[in-house]
Amino acid sequence: MDFPDPLIRGRLVKRYKRFMADVILDSSETVTAHCANTGAMLGVQDPGSEVWLSPARNPDRKLKFTWELIRIGDGLVGINTAHPNKIVADAIESGRIPELAGYATLKREVKYGENSRIDILLSDDDKPDCYVEIKNVHLMRTLGLAEFPDSVSTRAAKHQDELANMVKQGARAVIMYLCQREDCGSFALAADIDPDYAAAAAAARDTGVEALCYACNLTPTAITTERRLDIKY
Repeated sequence: MDFPDPLIRGRLVKRYKRFMADVILDSSETVTAHCANTGAMLGVQDPGSEVWLSPARNPDRKLKFTWELIRIGDGLVGINTAHPNKIVADAIESGRIPELAGYATLKREVKYGENSRIDILLSDDDKPDCYVEIKNVHLMRTLGLAEFPDSVSTRAAKHQDELANMVKQGARAVIMYLCQREDCGSFALAADIDPDYAAAAAAARDTGVEALCYACNLTPTAITTERRLDIKY
């Protein structure tokens, strides 16, 4: 996924009201940016950190910038949860996720289950449909170990149940954890943060729901999937 416009660098002052962040740009101007992330953002919102913002294309939008990246150590971390679906779709279409290759069509945001939408639906005449649910990952509490979720999410647990139901109906179902950071070597569920989600994920896995985790390469110009991570259960 390429950013459509050059990102603008600054320093984070603070994140507040969940969806807002004050940033001092390199030009010394202070701006308020939209924070497209509903999670706790543990470890990725420290004041003074280098951050990168995208300019709004709509001149009438109230907040003229969106917070995209933050530097953690020597690498960048993507915090915008609106991007993972496109990042994964681009990766599938370009053949960078071999586990999801070989399907004729890819559709996004398709209705299924009980009042839900699947992030990606892969279809082919020669195989069952494949339902792909994508979760954004940026939490790291132990060096090299990416984790999900960073806060309690009943909605995420519901998605596990929905995927399990699709497997029972004869479809293939995959939960894709997209880690928007480069400094991770493996992935695990943060069961201490949300035990209900961990239980739902275990039940779905026993039903036949597959799990994948991919790390990304991040620059101020693009975010792309880079490599598969081992999942520790």
